[in-house]
Amino acid sequence: MQSRMSRTLGVAAVSAMAVFGMAQAHATKGGEFKSCLKTPLVEFNGTIVDAAVATPALSTLTSLVINAGLVGALNGPGNLTVYAPTNDAFEKVPGALLTAIGSDNDVLTAVLTYHVVAGPGDPRRSPIPREVFTLQGQSVFLDSDRGEAQVNQSVAACQGVRTTNGTVWIIDSVLLPQF
Repeated sequence: MQSRMSRTLGVAAVSAMAVFGMAQAHATKGGEFKSCLKTPLVEFNGTIVDAAVATPALSTLTSLVINAGLVGALNGPGNLTVYAPTNDAFEKVPGALLTAIGSDNDVLTAVLTYHVVAGPGDPRRSPIPREVFTLQGQSVFLDSDRGEAQVNQSVAACQGVRTTNGTVWIIDSVLLPQF
């Protein structure tokens, strides 16, 4: 049983690395934006959490989701959209701020749920700013600026990943709600 589970996790990890590697490689830039709009979503056979756990570039996000106790909510049924900051995005957050976020579970939960929308939220499909409400309760704005798909001022990858319970869009910075 353990061996089968290890093989399954290994296959999931390799699949996720390939999936999220492609998503990151197809970040939008200038004239490529029109082709970005036509880029199909990559399919991942697992939940949002499964995909994040299996993706090394999302290990910081995964750890924070686990620490906040949000695994069940993000593994549940539904059509969620997650704007997933990479490890590099978390490295841009000043250390003292990241420590403050991580040390208060209410603040951590607010920051993480600010990255999640109930329903579709494709950032490539907003030629004019479009407001979508997050599970945290505040809104984010989807837009395109200088040929780049954006969530607030964060640049989103051109290719999203469809999981069994939603879609994940890689973003290049951490979104912070107003407190």
